[in-house]
Amino acid sequence: MDVFNRNINFDALFKFSHISASTQQHLKKVYASFALCMFLAAAGAYINVVAQLVQFGLLTGLGALGLMIWLMATPHSQETEKRRLGMLTGFAFLTGVNLGPLLEMCITINPSIIPTAFMGTAVIFSCFSLSALFAKRRAYLYLGGVLFSGLFLMLLFSLVNIFLGSSWLFTANLYIGLMIMCGFVLFDTQLIIEKAENGDKDYIWHCVDLFLDFVNIFRELMVILSMNESNKKKKEK
Repeated sequence: MDVFNRNINFDALFKFSHISASTQQHLKKVYASFALCMFLAAAGAYINVVAQLVQFGLLTGLGALGLMIWLMATPHSQETEKRRLGMLTGFAFLTGVNLGPLLEMCITINPSIIPTAFMGTAVIFSCFSLSALFAKRRAYLYLGGVLFSGLFLMLLFSLVNIFLGSSWLFTANLYIGLMIMCGFVLFDTQLIIEKAENGDKDYIWHCVDLFLDFVNIFRELMVILSMNESNKKKKEK
């Protein structure tokens, strides 16, 4: 027998038999919208870095928040689909603009931090998304309570650290936050599947969930890598 002559059945490898055909079509729309959001966020971040729009950070942040609330408040229907897509693109673009100051900080410390953080985020997001897609339905929905409790503890630690000023607590909060955001990729992906199976086909809002997961992981990684690089430079001096 020729051990090197093995045919790989890619159709079987990527077969999501536990997900209905209509939900698979829905997921295609979600990830297509997600790709569009990533492109617009990258464009917004690039414009911020080039045009030095740091002074407009508060306005763009409020604009992104306002668009997200408007999008959430607008019901999903064929009549509102184009308008909601416009809100989504504006939200993604302004979110990218808001990444500008953090990107500039990374460029000042070491420009290689940005592509490293992006590649790391892409790998983490892809792995956790695929894990959720291939896993049994509802397998990770139990994480919801744990993840939201973790977010509350992070907020509590951040408030406490305002008075303590502990670098150790700040670092611990960063790594815990990264783990929580990875868990949200699992949770949100399976929640989207369950919502779609139950008739909720709002792919635009489902895209927002995944987009925010990606952006939050990207932010956490950039801060962690920047901090490690700064500490490395201090030791070298």
